[in-house]
Amino acid sequence: MTTCLWCGFSQAQETKQTVYWELPDGLRAIEITHTPSISCPDCQMVYQEDDVVEEIEDQLFLIDTSRLSSTVTYEELMSQPRRLKRNYFK
Repeated sequence: MTTCLWCGFSQAQETKQTVYWELPDGLRAIEITHTPSISCPDCQMVYQEDDVVEEIEDQLFLIDTSRLSSTVTYEELMSQPRRLKRNYFK
């Protein structure tokens, strides 16, 4: 259990959810399944914590996104080979 960042409810749950993400070039979006998320039964908010958002954003910036299908699991996305070692623009 974790505390919901939106309402402060102390029994929010860690879950895996499907999210939709715009690629850095802005030309399309992809569906990312089984993404680590937080689900709050009190306020009904479902969200991804900042570190997960940053991991996804960095990975999409560092890989060849033209090779991604329209649907990918979080694990598949994170295991894609990187063209750069890290995001040098941060």
